[in-house]
Amino acid sequence: MKILLFLAFAVTSIFATAAKKPNFIIIFTDDQGYGDLGCFGSTKIKTPNIDRLAKEGRKFTNFMVASPVCSPSRAALLTGCYPKRVSMHQHVLFPSSQKGLNPEEHTIADHLKGQGYATACFGKWHLGHHPETLPTSNGFDTYLGIPYSNDMNHPDNKGKPKGGWAGMDDLWKDPESTLTKWKTPLMENEKILEVPVDQRTVTRRYTDKSIDFITTNKDKPFFLYLPHSMPHIPLYVPDEIRNPNPLNAYTNVIEHIDAEVGRIADLLRKLKLEQNTYLIFTTDNGPWLQFKHHGGSAGPLREGKGTTFEGGQRVPCVMWAPGRIPAGTNCDKLCGTIDLLPTIAALTKTPLPKEKKIDGLDISKLLAGSNKSPRNEFIYYTSRGDLEGLRQGKYKLLIKKNRRRKNQPASNGQVMLFDLDSDLGEKTNLAEKHPEIVAKLGVRMKELDAEIAKNQRQPWLKK
Repeated sequence: MKILLFLAFAVTSIFATAAKKPNFIIIFTDDQGYGDLGCFGSTKIKTPNIDRLAKEGRKFTNFMVASPVCSPSRAALLTGCYPKRVSMHQHVLFPSSQKGLNPEEHTIADHLKGQGYATACFGKWHLGHHPETLPTSNGFDTYLGIPYSNDMNHPDNKGKPKGGWAGMDDLWKDPESTLTKWKTPLMENEKILEVPVDQRTVTRRYTDKSIDFITTNKDKPFFLYLPHSMPHIPLYVPDEIRNPNPLNAYTNVIEHIDAEVGRIADLLRKLKLEQNTYLIFTTDNGPWLQFKHHGGSAGPLREGKGTTFEGGQRVPCVMWAPGRIPAGTNCDKLCGTIDLLPTIAALTKTPLPKEKKIDGLDISKLLAGSNKSPRNEFIYYTSRGDLEGLRQGKYKLLIKKNRRRKNQPASNGQVMLFDLDSDLGEKTNLAEKHPEIVAKLGVRMKELDAEIAKNQRQPWLKK
């Protein structure tokens, strides 16, 4: 009899788990390079917690962001659109910016909140600091974080310390500089909580808030968006773990982030939520190479942040959901952050609003272990939102226009064609060898861009 009761209980539990909506956690770092995790080839930076997620989950090695800079990339992640479609494509926002993500857009948070999910954003927002554009106007129940980049000052971005890698060295040597050299704000919901925020503690504070949120909502479905402010410069960590040598600053910061990711994963295991939670770890764009040892590594990829080479837009990605995502697997198929919204909609078996056209595709089968992606094309826009290239299959076309200098004639720029299957580092230009492919991709990328421009939706603008 006891055995029958036990089996009945087990079956009931299985069906209850299957019927419950899955939880979602997106951890989104800032300016982290493709080569800055152990599971992506780093030998210098130790990331045992994220490496464990990769070992127990699935590593995506052909995962793209839709812009090589912050604000457009974040807009794409949340809306499933190329940034130009939602008019968030023209570089990053500043404390003086009078625009932001239109609250009429349908975000991941909007979609899940409409299903009864608890939703929270803890970290860097950078899609507008006005009340109409903050997370609480875009589907999130609660928010705590820096509203823009951590190298920006309230209220006018003036009075900042010396920049460049040498300036970052000085700041790292003086950890109190987070309070004496900066006026970076911390917001809670729609109000400024602190100016300046102590950036030594923000990575941990975001995690503390996340842990409280998960614990509070453990018995209901939740969506946690955790966009860390770092490793965007300036770099800071808690005093008790700080390595005083500025040459080790970036490594110190990434290893601190890894430890905080571990705290969240451990909590999910402790609360027995891991089998009903999708945890996605990725970053907003490639490394800021000009900051040298305060920036990361693109590994085998060319260039970094701000460029349309792979180092600027191909990012590390690990997805973890034991029992839902096959352990220890790699996916080398083309996909990206714009695919997360339709994928989450598919995983929750809910339709997206038909009136909001998006560019993302459902990659839920890739998460489940498939090696066939619905995505065969990807458009490359510059950090200023100019059309610059197209990936189709293994071929990638870039048409880089030369900037016109004063009193000099315009130049047609440089045409580049790469076979990414055999030339991941984009070293060999095949444009002259394959003019027919150049022509074909050139026509196609203009066609795709023209549709986006024709149906482009407006951002929020301050009146």
